[in-house]
Amino acid sequence: MKGKEGESSEGIAWELRPGGMLVQTRSDAAGGPGGPLVKIRVSRGSCQHEVSIPSQTTFGELKKVLAPETGLEPQEQRLLFRGKEKDDDERLHMAGIKDMSKVVLLEDPASKERKLQQMKWDQGMLRACEAVALVRAEVDKLVVKVGGYPVILEICRLLFVF
Repeated sequence: MKGKEGESSEGIAWELRPGGMLVQTRSDAAGGPGGPLVKIRVSRGSCQHEVSIPSQTTFGELKKVLAPETGLEPQEQRLLFRGKEKDDDERLHMAGIKDMSKVVLLEDPASKERKLQQMKWDQGMLRACEAVALVRAEVDKLVVKVGGYPVILEICRLLFVF
């Protein structure tokens, strides 16, 4: 007989698995749905991060957890365990990660190159905006000098949107 949702009258919680099998819900003492928590030491250069995460988590999910701490988006991260890069869909416990295991985080070289290109492009845009500002200032000075010529003012307005 059912009492609360997912619980029988004896207090046992049940869950329906995707295959249609009805099984008893694991308690938190058993590690919860993601397995037992493992503490992972993640090193990135001279920075060290410690993350507690369920052992059945994937490396892709670990990257999402690390993103706010490291400032790197998940697609910019490369995680190495025992000297080998791990795929995003590989599970931690299947790779051999145990409590206090060490994982190395590297920034993807392609993302470094993209960031460098973006910085160069931004600097070029900044220089272009400064040049436009100088031209506008010069035009403003000329507009004051030729203030009596409305036709010239209209042409300047059309050429340089004020």
